[in-house]
Amino acid sequence: MASSTVDQSQVARNGLREKVLTLNSMNPRVRRVEYAVRGPIVQRALELEQELRQGVKKPFTEVIRANIGDAQAMGQRPITFLRQVLALCVNPDLLNSPNFPDDAKKRAERILQACGGHSLGAYSISSGIQLIREDVAQYIERRDGGIPADPNNVFLSTGASDAIVTVLKLLVAGEGHTRTGVLIPIPQYPLYSATLAELGAVQVDYYLEEERAWALDVAELHRALCQARDHCRPRALCVINPGNPTGQVQTRECIEAVIRFAFQERLFLLADEVYQDNVYAVGSQFHSFKKVLMEMGPPYAVQQELASFHSTSKGYMGECGFRGGYVEVVNMDPAVQQQMLKLMSVRLCPPVPGQALLDLVVSPPAPTDPSYMQFQAELGLAPDMFFCLCLLEETGICVVPGSGFGQREGTYHFRMTILPPLEKLQLLLEKLTRFHAKFTVEYS
Repeated sequence: MASSTVDQSQVARNGLREKVLTLNSMNPRVRRVEYAVRGPIVQRALELEQELRQGVKKPFTEVIRANIGDAQAMGQRPITFLRQVLALCVNPDLLNSPNFPDDAKKRAERILQACGGHSLGAYSISSGIQLIREDVAQYIERRDGGIPADPNNVFLSTGASDAIVTVLKLLVAGEGHTRTGVLIPIPQYPLYSATLAELGAVQVDYYLEEERAWALDVAELHRALCQARDHCRPRALCVINPGNPTGQVQTRECIEAVIRFAFQERLFLLADEVYQDNVYAVGSQFHSFKKVLMEMGPPYAVQQELASFHSTSKGYMGECGFRGGYVEVVNMDPAVQQQMLKLMSVRLCPPVPGQALLDLVVSPPAPTDPSYMQFQAELGLAPDMFFCLCLLEETGICVVPGSGFGQREGTYHFRMTILPPLEKLQLLLEKLTRFHAKFTVEYS
């Protein structure tokens, strides 16, 4: 008979047995994970919000969340067309409603036809709905000026983060001095440091130059790589462009230099490009790593391995909660690509509503679609410019926004001449009157 004596080391002071899972016995790699954008400061912010709700007096009346790129949590309104199509997909009975434009209904029907059981509630294949992967490939091709994109190299994901973690899992191997090293920019987005800690890889820091607006210097890449080879095996280089959290936009020349460096040093390239729609600085322009790589030609275009990531969470979309994203792989070993699909299969599939949202992001309304004008207006078009564009599209009348001449803040005007012949002027005014009444009802 087994002894009834309990090992004293397993007994806590209160007489209960020690937990099987404790801080000392848990996975040490998880303990090393840190994620600053949702760390202790954010936990304290939640506590302060709770205290404010309970009436506790503070020197402020609300906690303003500026810790994470969550646009809608900060008040950004969703894009109407995106939500209309999603509403129709989630509840197809609304397809009979007169309250939705025809193009939104057609898009919803197209997406539903591609879903299992014609329902957004069905699993998709692990790499994502084929139709949507094809639309993503067409988007990449348009973005990159006609350079082909193969939908078989596109994998949909739970935001860009999940795809980044998946590719890093493929790269991490070895023990001791042979452990995989991954070069990441400093400052970096803490997803990378957290994931590398969890996977047991070696984080290899390369520093961006703050004095040059956080520019990337290839000489610094060389320094970091040479030092890292003393204690690990560097296998991958991560680049965040546009930068997060630094906001810099890399020049084409810089991207070419990075590609040459990765090729010479036999490094797999990870291009985090989720902020590609957020380029505002005069003279700055986004260049995708895929486009530059292909335009460099052989041997780079046919040999350099690349994974590039995009997401619905940033840009004008700000749809973080739907967790839509994708990765495109270039020059990946076909056998490894099959292993990547296997790894994704373990999680079944990315959220299907997020996949549907991604489809709308990569193929927004065309100029001939009923939703086009409102879609453009919600991307930041000035109201007077929007009015003038709508007027031109619907009536053929060309006038000029008042913002081109100056106007009091918060007021909007348009400017027109009275030079047309009297009969044309009369027709113009009649059309303008009807349009203005319709526009006011529609957008008031």
